[in-house]
Amino acid sequence: MGRILILDDDADVALAARLALRRLGTVAVRQSPDGLAAALDEFAPDVLLLDMNFAPGASDGAAGLALLREVVARPAPAPAVVVMTAYAEVELAVQALKAGAVDFITKPWANERLVACVQAALARRAPAPAVGELLGESAAMQGLRAQIAQVGASEASVLILGENGVGKELVARALHRASPRAAGPLLAVDMGALPEALVESELFGHRRGSFTDARESRPGRFVAAAGGTLFLDEIGNLPLAQQAKLLAALERREVTPLGSDKPVPVDVRVLAATNAPEAELFDARRFRPDLLYRLNTVVLRVPPLRERGAADVALLLRHYLAHFAQGRPARDVDTDALARLCAYRWPGNVRELRQACERASLLARGPVFTFADFGLAETAAPVPAETGLDLAQREREAVQAALAQAEGNISQAAKLLGVSRAALYRKLDKHGL
Repeated sequence: MGRILILDDDADVALAARLALRRLGTVAVRQSPDGLAAALDEFAPDVLLLDMNFAPGASDGAAGLALLREVVARPAPAPAVVVMTAYAEVELAVQALKAGAVDFITKPWANERLVACVQAALARRAPAPAVGELLGESAAMQGLRAQIAQVGASEASVLILGENGVGKELVARALHRASPRAAGPLLAVDMGALPEALVESELFGHRRGSFTDARESRPGRFVAAAGGTLFLDEIGNLPLAQQAKLLAALERREVTPLGSDKPVPVDVRVLAATNAPEAELFDARRFRPDLLYRLNTVVLRVPPLRERGAADVALLLRHYLAHFAQGRPARDVDTDALARLCAYRWPGNVRELRQACERASLLARGPVFTFADFGLAETAAPVPAETGLDLAQREREAVQAALAQAEGNISQAAKLLGVSRAALYRKLDKHGL
């Protein structure tokens, strides 16, 4: 759940967006850009859905771009910005991505597409550790940064592997910044958040009337990222039927929008990432080998936090606690708490550590941070076999809880559990759910 602010001078458009997005959290609407800064301070949205034109008859997007630059320049935590454009404004959407928007949506939209877009923006809102840097002085992180510097300047496709929360999108952003395409857009697409029915339209675009809700033509992500980088996050969630079409687009460097028989040339560098175990990617029942070989010219493995050592954990704790202090007096972590935090397994990796630091900064009342301030579970002692703990029942309950929290969305439930979608399907079958 998040906080979403919609800025659009068309009352009907704003209302339609608010109704479509209300299940994602608290939604507020403004119809004028006047006083936007104050509204951002008061409402503190996670995502800003921003129209690009406000004057009658305007279509150049100048007002929207100016507002976008103001929002992006705000002190952290600034909201992720999704801009709204018309189909004829593809170039404007690209300018917005270069200026710092995380995504764009064309009007009129399908509600399913709008929800997926904002959902992905909510998931990606967490800022980079420090101006996009991958923090850490462990040998693993130094090696990863060296690989990024070496590979970034090339046009090679890169497959980024790592558990949930390790910073795979940060790696993609670092690769983009190190490339000759750095001045072009970097467009991230969360394949796990996309409904299967929208995948082809999302990647390749569609023409008006090509399917029931296609009221207007719209460009796909390959076209919008032209001259830049397209980051396909959680590529392991792409259905097999769509994998063949993605492979064809990569091989031919062209896409054919739904409802069209005319291919459109595309010029993008493709980066992909997945949290799936590497062995699963070589299972042809799940992932096409020819697509895998096309994507993994270079493979970068992002280490889990538990393998990076106490020094990296301590460094990240200092960084995020300072970040969330936001002008308040700095507080130290007491010695016992620091030792326990460094020994903690961090199953959610850097993302979990960041959230724990945010919680502690908001709720701690003492002069120093204690372990309890971070809201982490105590390390459990081994359970004796004679207690008869039913692990299968615990797993079944965890799956049921994740499905309930994700409102039945398989991709989101899999993310909550930290498993692949295919693995979740196997668990559903195993437990008869």
